[in-house]
Amino acid sequence: MAKATDDVSRSLSVAVLTVSDTRTEQDDSSGHYLVESLQAAGHRLAEKVIVMDDIYAIRAVVSRWIADAGVQAVLVTGGTGFSGRDSTPEAVSPLFDKVVEGFGEMFRTISFQEIGSSTIQSRALAGFANNTVIFCMPGSTGACRTAWSGLIREQLDSTHRPCNFVGVIDVREQYT
Repeated sequence: MAKATDDVSRSLSVAVLTVSDTRTEQDDSSGHYLVESLQAAGHRLAEKVIVMDDIYAIRAVVSRWIADAGVQAVLVTGGTGFSGRDSTPEAVSPLFDKVVEGFGEMFRTISFQEIGSSTIQSRALAGFANNTVIFCMPGSTGACRTAWSGLIREQLDSTHRPCNFVGVIDVREQYT
């Protein structure tokens, strides 16, 4: 097993969840973007799922993944706004053992440069559950691009310095 201190980036197993009442596999551009991006970075796709924007449907899928030792990271797109049935934060945040406050803060800071004050309507969040890192971002492909390229890619790269989340994920593997 490669450690985070190696010069070669470690490949992680990453699951992707699209939260939407309208998207299908054919038109899920945000989910497809995340899959392509994580694979281009050398990671493996564990599973990709689309669920309706329902607290319990979202929580069930994410809970299954955090209980699976074969999944080290989860990327959730959609359901982070204030309109309609947006409920990703309510579904996922109770699962967190630790919250990564800086993710939402930095996402909105970066996003402000792109969409101005509309970024305050994003409830992007991240945290750890059972040493699995979970990133929740808005459902637009642009927002996924901002989150991936501005924050997530480097935090899932074991060679990124001065720190990354792979070391935390490694703790889980010591016990599996």
